[in-house]
Amino acid sequence: MQNLNIYILAIESSCDDTSCAVLHNNRVLSNVTANQKIHEQYGGVVPELASRDHQKNIVPVVEAALKNAGIAMNQLNAIAVTRGPGLMGSLLVGLSFAKSLSLALSIPIIEVNHMKGHILAHFIDDGEVQKTPEFPFLCLTASGGHTQLIKVTGYLDFEMVGETIDDAVGEAFDKAAKIMGIPYPGGPLIDKYAGSGDKSKFTFAYTRAPGYNYSFSGIKTSFLYFIQNHVQKDKNFVADNLCDICASYQDHLIKVLLKNVRHVLKDTGMNQLAIAGGVSANSELRRQVKALEHELGIETFIPKFEYCTDNAAMIGITAYYKFLNNEFADLSITPMARMPI
Repeated sequence: MQNLNIYILAIESSCDDTSCAVLHNNRVLSNVTANQKIHEQYGGVVPELASRDHQKNIVPVVEAALKNAGIAMNQLNAIAVTRGPGLMGSLLVGLSFAKSLSLALSIPIIEVNHMKGHILAHFIDDGEVQKTPEFPFLCLTASGGHTQLIKVTGYLDFEMVGETIDDAVGEAFDKAAKIMGIPYPGGPLIDKYAGSGDKSKFTFAYTRAPGYNYSFSGIKTSFLYFIQNHVQKDKNFVADNLCDICASYQDHLIKVLLKNVRHVLKDTGMNQLAIAGGVSANSELRRQVKALEHELGIETFIPKFEYCTDNAAMIGITAYYKFLNNEFADLSITPMARMPI
């Protein structure tokens, strides 16, 4: 592998971020992302607006990634692209562009599962020395659209251990923020306010799900009733207690996440835990995951912030391992809003 000379251009457009990266083998040469601000006024991602902005952003983002990497198009060996899961319109923009580029350059296209990309982000080489997980390891993927527990036994070998049966934990964060009048995206702001709050001030409901699965729908509903009941008695309740509410609710969601993590690690004997996805950027989750090292005698792996949220570097690293395994797609592939791990 040391003598390989593979250049991959990767495209990620599953939701509202248009991202492009260039990799030389597993080394990231550039990773450029254009964020969409238009959704803030609507309190959430509007799919039609997202796909329109992808169309505007994809060409300049690709050009910037190539320029930053110092790589010409004729040096590329493959085009990687997110096939799913995600918003159909957004995926279609990235996939159509990738197909066109693959055809024009006469190089193969590699389809990538977005969630696998989040997991394999731990293996990105960006020039900084960092320890990577050894197989097998457990990965908690937590985002606005997914909450999963995945047993990873190889670069391309994943087994679903548990998942949410309804809403994702990121949705539970964002919905609570909307209820409290916190602007979108609310999850990072809840994390910010929680830093000044008392996480033991308020309590919230627990929900049950079979096996190692999760359920956040009931927790969201209980939070809504909690706010409504207190506001009926005191209209200034949220404003006067914002930091304590955020700290208590955030701590509750993280405890729910890590309860199943503990069970899986104990039952399987695995001693390595990684986290991935947008919610893995949450400072309290990162702190509590790190604390598990001493509590359970395990190793934990927390990605750099830039590889937590949607980015093309994670698509590129996944494509690199698929390239080594000769797993190429053809131009007949279509986007998949839902795509099993």
